[in-house]
Amino acid sequence: MPAKHFLDTNILLYGYDLDSPVKRAVAETLIGRALKRPQDTAISVQVLQEFHVNFVRSGHPAAEALVLIEDFSSWTVIDNTLSLFGLGLSLQARWQISLWDAMILAAAQASGARELFTEDLSHGQDYGGVRVVNPFL
Repeated sequence: MPAKHFLDTNILLYGYDLDSPVKRAVAETLIGRALKRPQDTAISVQVLQEFHVNFVRSGHPAAEALVLIEDFSSWTVIDNTLSLFGLGLSLQARWQISLWDAMILAAAQASGARELFTEDLSHGQDYGGVRVVNPFL
């Protein structure tokens, strides 16, 4: 069964950001909902990697990052593969977006998600069947 939603790294990071209380509250709601219904949510290995690097860089212990990554791994996790990379390259060219954003979009498509929660792409835009939702607007 395909996921309904795909969460980008920034959603996960804001869920633990003490400096952005408004965004944190929104992100906590999305993460909480996703943890209650894990079958509805997808992320990618790229998201987990970016989360770990940025979470630890912001001063959190690596051990805490690992616990959270284990929790997030209850969702559908899309692996980095050569075919996903190829899809990302084609989406980058088609939509004129960064490779990293294109890889997130490729993973969202691969998961079957219809919504991509992120603040990094154009809110409301449909990218080949995946609609971007910026929950912070």
